Amino acid sequence: MNKTKLETRQIALAALLTAIVVVLQVIANFVQPIPGVSITLVLVPVVIGAALLGKWIGAWLGFVFGAVVLALGGAAAFLLIHPVGTVVTVLVKGSCAGLAAGIVYKLLEKINPYLAVLAASFVCPVVNTGLFFVGCRLFFWKTIQEWGVAAGFQNTFAYMVLGLAGINFLIELGINLLLAPTILRLIRQGKKKP
Repeated sequence: MNKTKLETRQIALAALLTAIVVVLQVIANFVQPIPGVSITLVLVPVVIGAALLGKWIGAWLGFVFGAVVLALGGAAAFLLIHPVGTVVTVLVKGSCAGLAAGIVYKLLEKINPYLAVLAASFVCPVVNTGLFFVGCRLFFWKTIQEWGVAAGFQNTFAYMVLGLAGINFLIELGINLLLAPTILRLIRQGKKKP
């Protein structure tokens, strides 16, 4: 395959994954199977894009994820407290999650492709949630302390883990790890020459 066809195919795949990220996040924004718990499958196409197309496409897909969250009001409570901190946190955490997934996948791919997918699928939600916690500490700490006390938590970090993001994180991590074999099959299919 010549270079132009390869680049065209990569651009088309990046566009398709971008559209999938948008659609999945729109669905996650409006469908909550557990009241108050937003579950997203968006990190799956982020991992696929990062593995197939590299860390920068992973970062792009994570950025798009964050942009859709902001556009649909998924961070509205935080926007009222610190608009700049919210935008920075949401966009950086998504972008870094995709970037990290791409880096981890590339580092492990030649050792063991399944291990590479499993590690990238693990790292993506860990970085996403970890940077959410960092953003909370930097921009929203006083408010989060107040929310924690109102929810009956004496420890703010315990509130963040158990009340604010813990259930979402565990479900997203579980989904990513559960779908790792499927992600690997999709990556193998995506790497085949047409």
